[in-house]
Amino acid sequence: MEIQSFLVRPPATPVITQPLSPVSNNRNYRYKITAKTNSHQDSNHDHPLFQSAITRASYRFQESLRPEPLFVDPYAGCFAPPNLDLDEKLDQKLHCYCIGTRFIDDQLLSVTKGDDGAKQVVLFTDGMDTRAYRLKWPSSTVIYHVSPQSVFNAASQKLQDVGAKIPRSCLHLHVPLESSDMQQLLCDKGFNGGRPSIWVFQGFPVTNLAAFKEILFMVSCLAMKGCLFLGELPVWLTETQVGIKSSVEKWMDEIFMSYGFRMEIWRREFRRVEEDGDEDGFEEL
Repeated sequence: MEIQSFLVRPPATPVITQPLSPVSNNRNYRYKITAKTNSHQDSNHDHPLFQSAITRASYRFQESLRPEPLFVDPYAGCFAPPNLDLDEKLDQKLHCYCIGTRFIDDQLLSVTKGDDGAKQVVLFTDGMDTRAYRLKWPSSTVIYHVSPQSVFNAASQKLQDVGAKIPRSCLHLHVPLESSDMQQLLCDKGFNGGRPSIWVFQGFPVTNLAAFKEILFMVSCLAMKGCLFLGELPVWLTETQVGIKSSVEKWMDEIFMSYGFRMEIWRREFRRVEEDGDEDGFEEL
């Protein structure tokens, strides 16, 4: 099975296929910040899964407060810790994460629009992703949110408390990361492999390369030809087997094409970043 693939590898290799215009010029991002920073008293929030999700939400909250943000997440503030203070050393990481987030947002809105757009969206996230609430989804879009159960439950309650709602005529279904058979559960919840779909991988906790391969296998089994898989690939996944930068492209080809993915776009963007990017920044996370 062939699946066209777009990959964003932070921090220095985001795949950007169109200019990033200010939010004020994009009607899909005309929101107000309705959720302010919130305290986290639950002891569960000390768990690494919660901490990493809160960190990403804090990035989105800080980006939303910029004069000309790449995007506006009106709900990220309800996850951010109180008295949030941006460390200057984290600014580059924040910026790269936000570029990736904007890219993914734009691709989702582009691929799902129109009568013939993909109306099945599968989000592999940390559990605090707010795209189901903040993006302007077309009618009849079904969003499958794959993430840790405990994080998703806590995030859903906070989103409900601040009045976040799914767009009318759309459906938001959770698929727990802990599921013994995630592929079967997706199908049980209505996913149809015979219909177009778009798959997003950002912030999803994977413990090793084998776990990531399981995700690729599931996508290759469920997605029809022409579907898209995009997101952020953790750098440490490549560093487990790649010793030098020049080997990354070969590694990407081998692992993705072994599961039936087409990698032409990745190769083109990889070369563009190699030519234009900062060598030092390439290997940092």
